[in-house]
Amino acid sequence: MRLLHTMLRVGNLERSLRFYCEVLGMKLLRQKDYPGGEFTLAFIGYGEESENTVIELTHNWGQETYELGDAYGHIAIGVDDIYVTCKEIAAQGGNVTRQPGPMKHGSTVIAFVEDPDGYKVELIQLKSQESTAQTPVAASTS
Repeated sequence: MRLLHTMLRVGNLERSLRFYCEVLGMKLLRQKDYPGGEFTLAFIGYGEESENTVIELTHNWGQETYELGDAYGHIAIGVDDIYVTCKEIAAQGGNVTRQPGPMKHGSTVIAFVEDPDGYKVELIQLKSQESTAQTPVAASTS
């Protein structure tokens, strides 16, 4: 057994694809419209579905917003240089909601960004780079 994907409902598929593909660097793996059910599925990720867990973006036609609720947490992505990654995300208009730094009660360096629908994405500094992490960048005001 292995984890295949996580599904997120999105209000504007093109806007979400721009965020995940252009800002976070994922690739659109496949996309299909289902006219009978009035929805579109888009699968995105950092590698092929046969080898990697991916994200399924579901756009229900005519549904622009969703209540996120308080049970869902976040998606986590490992990055080589969390400081540069956050700076690049902010430069592309992404919303960095927690600047890079050690997690509370621990030493792992993390940051959080928010996708266009309000879903949280945690960035985690990969261990191989943790000891050479750069000085934090100034906090974003967005």
